[in-house]
Amino acid sequence: MKKNIKHFFFLTALAAGAIHLTNRFVDITAEMKNILKPQNGEYYHWKYGNIFYTKRGSGSPVLLIHELNPISSSYEWCRLMKKMEKHHTVYTLDLIGCGRSDKPYLTYTNYLYVQLITDFIQNVIGTKPDVITTNHSVSFAVLAQNMNPDLISRIVAINPPSIGSFERTTDRLSVVKKFLLESPLLGTFLYNILTHESNIAKELRSVYFCKPQLVSSKMLDAYYEAAHMDKGHGKYLMASIKAHYTDNAIDHALKNLQTPLYIIQSNAMKNAVSIAEAYARKNSVIETTYISNAGLVPQLEMPDKLLAIIERLLQA
Repeated sequence: MKKNIKHFFFLTALAAGAIHLTNRFVDITAEMKNILKPQNGEYYHWKYGNIFYTKRGSGSPVLLIHELNPISSSYEWCRLMKKMEKHHTVYTLDLIGCGRSDKPYLTYTNYLYVQLITDFIQNVIGTKPDVITTNHSVSFAVLAQNMNPDLISRIVAINPPSIGSFERTTDRLSVVKKFLLESPLLGTFLYNILTHESNIAKELRSVYFCKPQLVSSKMLDAYYEAAHMDKGHGKYLMASIKAHYTDNAIDHALKNLQTPLYIIQSNAMKNAVSIAEAYARKNSVIETTYISNAGLVPQLEMPDKLLAIIERLLQA
């Protein structure tokens, strides 16, 4: 009996050691190409962590907010930003829990990001910007504007999800998922599996892009690097997302909105028309338009076409 117990603990220790070495290998190799160089920007020392941001160009201020996903970062805007900075002062940031920003061990809530966007605009930009968001990040801008009507000039939402998707609530299974992902050794290992390079490549080619052949090796490396910066601590954000803590109903805020909200939906995205029309029905200040042959991030897939749409909307 004692022999079996010793054998069990030996195998457990061996497995734990192997998992630890695997995690360390991912930590070291993911950042070797150093695509996301922090020296290209600055840090806003926010109360919950340091937030990486960039400021380029001159003209009317525009804040670009990337998709809420631990694999995402402001790299998402690298092609559009270079074009917009000719006529605008362009700000990008890595949301807390993403990219080059801090990834503290906490529960990431929708309101945390509302606070971040509000504080960043007030303390860094210092004036009302136009805000351009991707997918789930539209909720931060809409809710922040609902709380402070003088915060934002106009909001452009690229491929926002259905309004109902923000109304999901936490259940027991979600809590278990969160607990497992946040655990020190196993959680990091699970996170590394979920954000393995092959899984990120699959997501980029099937969701983020309409034409998978346009996903370059550099893009894949940038997303992989973003996911694994700070020793896999992106798992804390992923845990909160899976437990729906980052969701918050926006129906009331949409109805109260007085700031123009422009929806840009990719025709290739599932239910694009019905989602856009659902937003438009909520308020007369919401307008919709479409972009063809693009996936979730047309700012990377076809930046020139997207820029033409955005500039037309901002001049309206």
